[in-house]
Amino acid sequence: MTDTPNTPAIGPNDILRFFLELFAFVSLGIWGFLAWPLPWPGVLIGIGAPALAILAWALFVSPKAVFRVDAFGRALVELAVMLSAAFAWWGLGQPIVAVLFTVVATVSGILHGRSQLPR
Repeated sequence: MTDTPNTPAIGPNDILRFFLELFAFVSLGIWGFLAWPLPWPGVLIGIGAPALAILAWALFVSPKAVFRVDAFGRALVELAVMLSAAFAWWGLGQPIVAVLFTVVATVSGILHGRSQLPR
């Protein structure tokens, strides 16, 4: 199977970035349910935090984003979502998870950003 000019190649970093996105969204949900008292406001934050992150991602960062912004704007939204997830783990008393996630997301983001620069 050959790639056509309209079909982007999916590499290992793209797959890693997809799982990092999912991990960030799930992390925000876990944080919302565990860090806040249930049922109120824990349920609201547990559902609202990942929903807000997913909305921001869909509007600005996803391959079929609603608003086309430059690479800097996409990087800012991605940074906000990933840092929110890292701070959520830190707030839950899991600094090792927070630091590991931050390092992996940063390296993956840098590799992705460098691939997006004009040659």
